[in-house]
Formats: sequence, C-alpha cells, structure tokens
Amino acid sequence: MHVGINAQLISLAGSYRNAGVSQYIYQLLTHLRVAPPVDRITAFVGPAARPAALALPAGVAVRRTALPTERPAVRILWEQLLQPPLLTAQRVDLLHSPVNVLPLLLPAPAVLTVHDLSFLRFPATFSPAKRRYQAALTGFSARRARLVLTDSEHTRRDVIALLGVPAARVRTVYPGVTELYRPQGASAVEDFRRRRGLPERFFVHVGTLQPRKNLERLISAFARFKRVSGLPHTLMLVGGKGWLYEGLLQHARREAVERSVHFVGFAAAEETPLWYAAAEAMIFPSLYEGFGFPIVEAMACGTPVLSSTASCLPEAAGNAADLFDPFDVDGLAASMARLANDPERRQELRRRGFAQAARFTWERTARAVLSAYADAGKVA
Repeated sequence: MHVGINAQLISLAGSYRNAGVSQYIYQLLTHLRVAPPVDRITAFVGPAARPAALALPAGVAVRRTALPTERPAVRILWEQLLQPPLLTAQRVDLLHSPVNVLPLLLPAPAVLTVHDLSFLRFPATFSPAKRRYQAALTGFSARRARLVLTDSEHTRRDVIALLGVPAARVRTVYPGVTELYRPQGASAVEDFRRRRGLPERFFVHVGTLQPRKNLERLISAFARFKRVSGLPHTLMLVGGKGWLYEGLLQHARREAVERSVHFVGFAAAEETPLWYAAAEAMIFPSLYEGFGFPIVEAMACGTPVLSSTASCLPEAAGNAADLFDPFDVDGLAASMARLANDPERRQELRRRGFAQAARFTWERTARAVLSAYADAGKVA
C-alpha cells in the first residue's frame, strides 16, 4: 500500500507557524517506519520544506510543490484542485490528511486527523470566513474518511457529537513528546538565565498568543497573586503573536503588573526546554485544546505544572499537575501561591511529571497511525 500524506503545513520558519500542527506532521513523518501492508509513504510538502532538512527515514519520500502553499488561499487551491490528480498520478492507495480537510474530489480512501474543533467550540475567536470554511470542510471530510484520528478522548467525543461521525470510525491517537524535552543541566540553565537576564523565580506560559489561551485571566490571577503574596515572581509569556492578542499588554497595565509580565515572543525549539527548566512552574490556563503539548513538554523537563481543567487537558496532565478552573481567577491565584510556597509539592509534581510525560512517545504514535493505515486499507 502506498500512503500519501498532505504535509503542506510543515514549516521550517522561526515563527509560531513552526509549532502545533507543523511539529505534529514533522514528528509523525520522522518516526513512521514502513511495515506491511504499508510499503511506501510519500509526503507532499511545500517549497520551503527541503528533503535534506527533513531527514526522513527510509521508505518515506518527499514530493515538493513550487507553489507558495504557506499562504492559506494557495494551500486550499493546491489541496482541492491539484492534490487529487497528483494522488492519482502517484498511484496513492490511501491519503492521510493530518489537519482537518480532505479534497472534495477524493480519488483514494482517506484517514483524517482532527486536532480540535475550536472553530465550533469558540467560533468568535475566528474570522467568519475561516470559521465557515473549517466548519463545512472538516465536517464533510470527517464523514467521508474511513478513519478519523484525534489527539485526545475529549476531541474524539467532540468529533462524534459535533460532526456526526460514527464512534467506530474515530480513534484517539495521543501525540508524543520529542527527545528535545528533557531535564537540562544546571550549568546550561544558569547560562540561559544570564543571557536572558532572568530573575530567580518566575512562572512561564508557553503557547501562541490567541484568545482561547485565556491569557487575560492568567494576567489577572498573577496580579492578585502578587498583591496577596508579596512574592517577587514575574510572569513570562513565551509564544508568537497569533491573533486577537493586541489587548494583553493594555490588560497588564490595567492590572498594574506591566513591569512583571514579559512578552517574550516566539522561542526556537532548542530554547523552549530551557524556558521550562528555568521556571518555577509552567501555567497553562487554556479554555480549549486538542491535546496540550506544553503540559507534557514541561513535565518532561522536570517543571511543575498548573493546568486548566478545560477540555482534554486533564488527559495530558494525569495526576501530575495541580488543576484549576480556568474561569476562576481567584482560584488560580491561590494555586500559584500554594505552589510557590511549597517546595515539597513542587518536587512531588516534578517526580510525577516525569512518569506522566513518559507515557507519550512519537514511536507509540507512529505505530498507532500505521495501524490505522492498515485498518483503513482493509475497509471495503
């Protein structure tokens, strides 16, 4: 069986586009190993994704388009008009689309990955055009796919309930934590602190700045923590500028913590583990996620985690994080204070976090995806 993977969203740019689904596709491709009945895999990538930079395993080939598919309109054109005849010409037996959408003219059976349904759960955070496109095409694609893969049980339930896909055709395949995320040496962390001019004690949030990350409430909770505790902590917001983020700095000013809240911007992959390792704790207040990568990444680095109870995040956190209601600002402030004042609790979360993060490996993810390919190829 020849499997084709739509990998147009792989980005090698030093921006937030090289996160999220880009990393999911890249890690999946680099961990897939051909095994019967799959004897050949072709990744269809954009012009910036050069094969030498991808370093894919044997049996995984790359076919690049010259079109600038990093631009959404061009990518949609490629997916809907150019992809179908290309799949036919390449004699692809099964298509895997790892981000929500299949071509309307589908020339082969398909597996679809749906990472989350935020455009349905939080429609106000999307432009009307993007929301309508995602809602229409994702629902249509999910109902046509032989199998739909989701990153969590929560998203699996969403796909069944909101898109009307039969439960037997929806599988949870948890993503993994890359080897990059691991405990950092004390000297490396101290050197990072000096280079960045970091304080001794700070909380960190890692993620693209966008509305469903719930960062206004995080800033408000941090302000209350500062007023009540009197502790010297700062809050580092590490992540690229996504959309509808403009009011965050003004909100920090209104809460009178603008000098203690730092907007770091996008961090390169090799630097992100150092942000986790240097922090006293990672706080993730999101209202909705497909999985919650920063939770398990921080745990793999040995950093205590405070996590929202929203959507799938308790699945990622397990029993290795302190959980809080994402709408309860006072509750989050109190959780910050408890953790900041309890070094034994921080050490306990560190120990539990290593065990929890070890559950999520890309090798396990790749095996489950290959199993899905095999099963999708059997369906009449």
